[in-house]
Amino acid sequence: MTDRTLPPWDSEDRNARRPRWQPRNVRVIHQSPWIQVELSEPVAPTGRVASYGTVRFRNRAMGMVPLHEDGTVTLVGQMRYPFDAWSWELPEGGVPHDEDPMEGARRELREETGLEAENLTEILRMDLSNSVSDEVAVLYLATGLSQGETEWDDTENLEIARVPFKDVLEAVIKGQIRDSLTVAAVLRVYHMAVTGALEASLAAKIV
Repeated sequence: MTDRTLPPWDSEDRNARRPRWQPRNVRVIHQSPWIQVELSEPVAPTGRVASYGTVRFRNRAMGMVPLHEDGTVTLVGQMRYPFDAWSWELPEGGVPHDEDPMEGARRELREETGLEAENLTEILRMDLSNSVSDEVAVLYLATGLSQGETEWDDTENLEIARVPFKDVLEAVIKGQIRDSLTVAAVLRVYHMAVTGALEASLAAKIV
C-alpha cells in the first residue's frame, strides 16, 4: 500500500487543480515528546480566513491484530486517561516517523503482549481525526505467533486476554469495544475472511 492514493472515481489531474488551504500566522502553543499544538489563521480553499487549532503528532499510530491459529485474538485492556474508562483494544503503540513502520509494529507487539510474529501483513491505513490532527495509523495482521515476555513501561498497568475473534467482532458491533484502531482492524480482518483475502484455514475459524 502506498501512503496516499485516490479512489477510482477521482484523478490526480483533478486533485492537482483543487484549491488548497494556505497556512498563515502559525503559532506553536504547546510541545511534548508526543504532540505539538498549533493555532493559525489559514486561508480556506474558499478564500475566507479561518481560525484553526491543529495537533501535530510526532509518531504514527500502529495497531496489530494478533490472530492465532485457533481463531483467537490477543487483546490488551487498560484504563484510558482522556475518558477515565477501561478499554479493551488490540496491541497498539506509537512509532516515530523515521522508523520503519513494520519494525515498529513488531516492537510494539512484543512490548505489550510478549508475542513475536512470524508474519506481519499491512491491512489498512487511516487518518484518525483529520479535521483537527495529522495523526495517521497503520494496521497489521500478525500471524505465526510465539509467546515471549512483555516489556511494559512504568505507566502501563495492562491486562491481557485471548478471545475468540467472533466474540471480539460482536463486542465491536455492540459498541463494547470503541477504540478506533481496534474497530477498523477487526472489521477489516472480517472483510478479508469473507472475501477470500485471508488464508482459508484462518478464515474458517473466524467467520
